[in-house]
This record gives sequence, structure tokens and C-alpha cells, in this order.
Amino acid sequence: MEKLKIDFKNCYGIEDLEFEFDFSDNKNVYVIYAPNGVMKTSFSRTFDDFSKGNNSKDEVYNDKESLRTIVDESNNIIDFNKVFVINPYDRTYKSDAMTVLLVNEELRSIYEALYEDINKGKEKFIEAITPLFKLKRTANITDEIEKTFNNDNFLELLLTLETEIKKDNLINNDIIDYGILFEQKNFDFIKSVKSEIGEYINRYDQLIQDSTYLKKDFNHYNATTVHKQLTDNGFFKAEHSINLNNNGDKTEISDQETFSEIIKEEKERILEDEDISKLFEKIDKKVSNAQLRTLREYLFENQEIITELGEPEEFKRKVVLSFIFEKIIEYTEIIDIYRTNKEKIREVVETAKEEKTDWEKVLDIFNRRFYVPYNIEIENKDETVLQDVAPSIKYNYHGNKPIDEDVLIKILSQGERRTLYLLNIIFEIESRKKKGTENLIIVDDIADSFDYKNKYAIIEYLKDICNYHDFYMIILTHNYDFFRTIQDRIGMNRYMCSYIAERDEGNIKLEKLKYSYIANPFIFWKKNLDNASKLIASIPFTRNLSEYTGNNSIFSDLTSVLHIKENSENITVGKIKEIYESFFNDIEFKFDLDDNKNIQDIICETAEVYVNSDDSSGFCLEKKIVLSMAIRIFAEDFMINKIDDRDFVSRIKKNQTGKLFKEFKRKFVDDNENTKILERVNLMTPENIHVNSFMFEPIIDMSDKHLCVLYNDVKAITS
Repeated sequence: MEKLKIDFKNCYGIEDLEFEFDFSDNKNVYVIYAPNGVMKTSFSRTFDDFSKGNNSKDEVYNDKESLRTIVDESNNIIDFNKVFVINPYDRTYKSDAMTVLLVNEELRSIYEALYEDINKGKEKFIEAITPLFKLKRTANITDEIEKTFNNDNFLELLLTLETEIKKDNLINNDIIDYGILFEQKNFDFIKSVKSEIGEYINRYDQLIQDSTYLKKDFNHYNATTVHKQLTDNGFFKAEHSINLNNNGDKTEISDQETFSEIIKEEKERILEDEDISKLFEKIDKKVSNAQLRTLREYLFENQEIITELGEPEEFKRKVVLSFIFEKIIEYTEIIDIYRTNKEKIREVVETAKEEKTDWEKVLDIFNRRFYVPYNIEIENKDETVLQDVAPSIKYNYHGNKPIDEDVLIKILSQGERRTLYLLNIIFEIESRKKKGTENLIIVDDIADSFDYKNKYAIIEYLKDICNYHDFYMIILTHNYDFFRTIQDRIGMNRYMCSYIAERDEGNIKLEKLKYSYIANPFIFWKKNLDNASKLIASIPFTRNLSEYTGNNSIFSDLTSVLHIKENSENITVGKIKEIYESFFNDIEFKFDLDDNKNIQDIICETAEVYVNSDDSSGFCLEKKIVLSMAIRIFAEDFMINKIDDRDFVSRIKKNQTGKLFKEFKRKFVDDNENTKILERVNLMTPENIHVNSFMFEPIIDMSDKHLCVLYNDVKAITS
């Protein structure tokens, strides 16, 4: 992106703002000083709306149509996913980027490939075994098997069953209807009639003892199962035969039909027993609804099943084992795959736990630069690295005391709480770096409420972002000190453009500022003393320096320039030259101002030029200073003349404007009109203007238009 063109109309108080950010020639950072109430928050909110796909609006004049255009150099709308707005503070903000930064793509690919093989084998096994269960389509066979054996790790469960499955778990699956027997209500019913089933089994065992071929350990259910196994495996077709024990004699059976007929005759003889029939009826009488009657009909047709239901849970396990045994090929395949890949997965997981990911790099950035009483670690790092699992964050207070996040927030200072927010911001930025795409970052006074060491750490991190390819940044602030510090700390004269936002009614203009003018305006003025306004603007700063260096004579003379003092009339242009040449070693005056002219007269004349000029071409710090100084000179002159008490005035050693105003209000209680004007003087051109010559923020925040209006009002009351 070489250019970013915006056109905002009626967006959160911005009536009109059109601007083109030129990011070509490696200029990838714009820093904008926006005095309070001009446009900073409105600007960032409009971009925030854009990044989230929301419409922007004017919350006061909501009947006005809002327009928001954000395009590149080709007039194409930029991708909203590439816009990230950093607000001053949002406690609820949690970056989703933590998971992204924890991912090791190579490890995850290996991990996923291993599990893909396992899942394919598992799906093949489940597909093969599912029809045997005869359950509804919505049933989860995996859950069914896990519940049967009380183990919720399916693959590990299959491994533990290996030795049991290899035994011949002979169950006649042809007559097993799992869906009827083990449907939960039916199964609960079977368990509820366990005593009746026990009576049935006891009588059955008595009858079977009298059977020619069947016994307690080889009942007709077992016989049916053996018959099925032999038939399915072609035993009789291979012309084999079996011998049945008939009271010591051997009865040879050489075909499946004869074997089947013997089993049938023995079954009928037992089940037609009067006592067996009564015991079945006893069970039958407890059947109370249609669903259970389905179970009753099934048991009636397959009464040999009842003899297996004395221990219903155990029988259920035997049935499932029998199903697995029936699909032994697919079962063997999945456990072989799992056994092989399990060890490889373990190695990958151990590597993941030790892996130094981009997440740790973020923490390194954070811990190295910011000062907070806590540290952070991840409790489920391997899962987050290898799977789509959100990280579980653990906070340690002073390095070793685990603490809940909500409790931590309560005990942290405001600045320390903001560092948690800042940590999430760093996660988001670093994840965007990792993706390698273009990004437009809007920074809205991120350093607000931080102490100085953390504020400078933020600036250093912003500098890191500036150096990253394809990252474009617009930094907004209403803190002039932060604005100037950005210039010095980032130090990117070639790469950074500095602007100040000014409001004219509802319209916003962004005026470009020179780097040197922002970073150290006094140096700029000192090199341009041929200009009257720059000479005047340098006086408050020079007065401060003389005070700090203990040069009381110069301090007193320059104080007489800023205030109406007994010797103010004696401070001429020539006197200022003399002071500057004695105080500075590198001063050279090149202007033609009359050395005999009073400097306060120069101040008022220069202010008059500014007030009457139609030129509104941008930000001019010296203009604001000249107007402020002239306003205060007029106001003090007016109050001194009105108070008319030279002894009172001579006793004032500091805070002169404020003390004059206090005395004026005392003596002229009813002069409301002039009092209001003088109150505005105190508000807009404070007594400590000379202190703010280092920052200038109060003066910068003053509107040129408002200063001109106040100048005319004060001048009017003096005439």
C-alpha cells in the first residue's frame, strides 16, 4: 500500500476530513497531535467501525448522512481485516492471536499426520462394527463401547481389550439384538428383575442336568453358538464330524442338520417345562409399557438369552467383545496403527512442551521492557501447540504465587492493569507479523496513564513495529510531550510524517510540522531571530534558562518583558540583543528592528499583524505564544491602571497576573463584564506560561481563533 486516502463526513463529530497518507518512499509512520476535542477519538472510532464491518455515524446529529471512504492509491477499498485499531484501554479485549503464536507448523503437521492415520483406522473399524449393534443412526458407537467398559479413552480401551478379544468369546451374535437388550430402559428393566431371572436360571440348570447332551456349562445357548461357529467355518462341509456324550456313549454327528435338530429338541423339552413357563410369566407380568413389551417378545422368542442375564453388565461386555472379535481384522489394524503412532505422538508432545514458540518471544518482549509484578505461563502448552485448543493462562504474582486473573486485576494499579491489555496488543501485532501481510495500525494514545518507564517501553515497541516491512502506522495523541517524545525516540526523520489536527467549525485539517520544529522549537527559533515572532517566542524559554542557571539579572529583565513591571519600558530590542549575546555563545542577529524600540511594543504590534491577517495556513506555535503574551500584557496594563496602587503592584514577586486579577475582583465587585474577560485571560493564557515553554501543550491546545477573539476583547477594554 503506497497511499491511504480517507474521506470522513459526519463521523462521530468529524463533519469533514479528507486526507491522503503517502506511505511511499519508506514513509510508513504518521504521528498526529490532536488537541482534546478535535478528532482523535472520532478518527480511531471510524477506523474501528471499518475494521469490524460496522457503519459509522454522528451520534449527536444522527439525521445527517455519514460518509466513510478508506481506499488505497488505486481507489480500491482496503481489506478491513488488515486494519487494527489500538484503543487507549479496553479491559475486555482479548487477542485471539495467542493460539496462532503457539502453533509450530512443522510439529503440528507431524502430529496431525500421525492422528490422521489413527483416525482413518478408527473410522474403518467403527464403520465395520456399527451394523452389529443394530442401534439408531444417531447412536455413537464409540461412546457406547466406552460406557460399557467405563473408559473414556477409546483407543487406549481397545489396547486394554486385546488379550480378552483374542480368547474365543463364543456368543451367537445371530440372536443378539443389542438395540433391544441394552437400550437403557430395557437394560434397567433387566437389572430390576435380576432375582426373577436368577430363579429362572436355577430351574433351567436343574432341567438341563437331565438333558442327554446339554449340561450347565454347555447349555443350548452354548450349543447353538458352537453350531453357528462350525457351520460358518465349513466344518461339516469339510466332512468332519463331532461326538456328543450320551451317558458315556459317543454319538457321532456328521452334518449340521442333525446337530441342529438335536439342539432344537433339547431346547423345546426344557422350555416347555411348566415351572420354566411360570417363571417366565413372573418376569412377563412386570412388563408395563409398549417398549418393554418389545423386549418381552424378543426374550420369549430367544429364551436361552435369559440364562445369560444373571449378570447383565458382564453379559453386555461379552456381547461387545464378541462384536469386536467378529471384526478382528479391522480391530487388529487400528490397534497396530495406534500402538505404532502412540510413541511417535508422545515424542512430538514432549518436543512441543519444550518448544520455544513465538508466544514465548512475546513474553520476552513484554518482560524485558515492561515493569509489572506478575508473570505468565501456559498450563496446556502441548495441546495448544499441536491442537486447536485455547491456551490456559496461569498468572503468578511476584513470580511464584498463583493468582486468579480477576483477583490480580483488583490489586494492580491502573497502569499495571493496562499492561495486561498491552500484552494482548503485542500478541495481536506479533501474530500479524507472522502472517506476513500488510497491516494498517491505528494507535490511539496507547501510552495514556502509564508511568514513564512503561511509556518509553511502549514507544520502543512502536519503533519496532515501524521497522517491520508492510506495517503502516498512524499514531494519534493529545499529549504533546508524548508527541515530541515519539519524534525523539523513534527518530525516523525520513520515515515519519508529523501533523497537527486543527478544527475549523466541524471541518478538520491536518497540518504538517517539521521534525526539528517539534522536537526542539527553541533551536529552530534561535536560528531564525531575524523574524520578530520567533524572537518573541524564544523569550519565555530564555527566561527559564536564566532562572535555572542563577542569572538573576537576566531573569529579572526578561520577567519585565512577560509582565508589566517598573522597568518594562526600559527593555528594548537592543537590551534583548545584549542579553542574548551575553547568555548564548552562538547568537547572530540579522534583523533590522530598531534597537531603541520597546520589546513589549514589538509583541503587541506582531500580535496585531496576526489578528488582522487573513492567512490561516497551518499551525504556528510562535503565533499562539505571541498572542498569549500580548493578551497578558494588555490585561495586566488594564488591571494595574484600574487598581491604581503602585505599592501593591510593587510588592508582587510572582504569579502577578493572578494576584492582580484577585485584587481587581475585590475592588470592582460589580464590574461583571470586564471580570469575565479577565477570567478568560487566566484560563487561556495562564500565569505559568513560561513553565510550559518546555511543553507548550496548554497554548497549543488553544484555538488561534479563540486567542484572536480574546486579544480583541482585552484590547477593547484598555482603550
